[in-house]
Amino acid sequence: MTLNPEIFTWARDTAGLSPDAAARALGFNDTRDRSATERLKALEAGDEEPSRSVLLKMAKAYRRSLLVFYLSGPPRPGDRGHDFRTVPGTPPPQYHPILDALIRDIRGRQTIVRALLEEIEPRPLDFIGSASMDDSTHHLANRITERLRFSLPEFRAQATLQASFRYLRENIEATGVYLLLLGNLGSHHTNVEPDIFRGFAIADPIAPFIVVNDQDARAAWSFTALHELVHLWLGTTGISGGSFETQIERYCNDLAGEILLPATDIRTLAHLHNAPLDDAIEVISTFAERNKVSRAMVAYKLLQARTVSAATWQDLANHFRLQWIASRERSQTKASEEGPSYYVVKRHRLGNALLDTVRRSLAEGMLTPTKAAQVLGVKPRNVDPLLHSAPQQSTH
Repeated sequence: MTLNPEIFTWARDTAGLSPDAAARALGFNDTRDRSATERLKALEAGDEEPSRSVLLKMAKAYRRSLLVFYLSGPPRPGDRGHDFRTVPGTPPPQYHPILDALIRDIRGRQTIVRALLEEIEPRPLDFIGSASMDDSTHHLANRITERLRFSLPEFRAQATLQASFRYLRENIEATGVYLLLLGNLGSHHTNVEPDIFRGFAIADPIAPFIVVNDQDARAAWSFTALHELVHLWLGTTGISGGSFETQIERYCNDLAGEILLPATDIRTLAHLHNAPLDDAIEVISTFAERNKVSRAMVAYKLLQARTVSAATWQDLANHFRLQWIASRERSQTKASEEGPSYYVVKRHRLGNALLDTVRRSLAEGMLTPTKAAQVLGVKPRNVDPLLHSAPQQSTH
């Protein structure tokens, strides 16, 4: 099979490596006839074809899947905006074709929705881009809470995690934001793990979008939704992961935490300082369940408050992650046996705001069934039953 040498240059460039640095990373050596860099340039020019062992070295050095080098041409990336997962001075995250396809899909949906809203009555949302990281987390948390008309006691009083998230989602969508739960391209075969991405925000003043990866733990959805909402207030479009290392991600995490779990609540767990790990796990688990937040979030807040050490926090995080993985495997098995209907799942992922916008636009003749199918991520024949099986809302 003939390889396209353009991919070698693309892979090196997107890995942030110069030809000299890449040649060293690949283990090329200078010879009497040519330098290591000249050998790499010959591969990139198509004058030579790499062996499989060289391709394997490229995959490792450039942080790419081996399959990428067999594509017909350099893949077209999704417009991620800022990649908040990237820490300055470190290699970029590994190229992920399904993630980029998902981002392109989300961008396409948002573009259609924005055009619809502009045609109806464009009303730019004044809070998009209205904040900066110079604002104290306490001050901005109060502003956001007031705009959402969010009540923490009411959030915690809900019977289940799902109900708490639904309450928060309804309040977010009532401000003009679309909040979707998407973690694949419509099939579990294309699931994107939460360690690849947790959330995505499009800070558009007409049709702002928040996407929460529904492959993540349900207990984390509310936190991620608020994290991405902060990005909207900051006016920053981009993709987020689980990184605490960049300044903007720490700020968004701290602010979401301030809304869902104020410092006064965390101080009630001060007795966990130097507590045995098993005791801390039990107390945190009970506390998290009662307050409708994830155990990992509670552990992180305890680290911030210096109630637990960095080593203990890491032990807690690892324990909770392993427990979640095991729980997810059990729930997936159960779901395959007695899962909810196709339309219930779709409505849950899309949110009432998006369903309502599409329903009204179809009724007014502003949207074709084909475009509606694209926005909803379904086949055209499924648009009508999906919309007419959903409760009507008026959030937008």
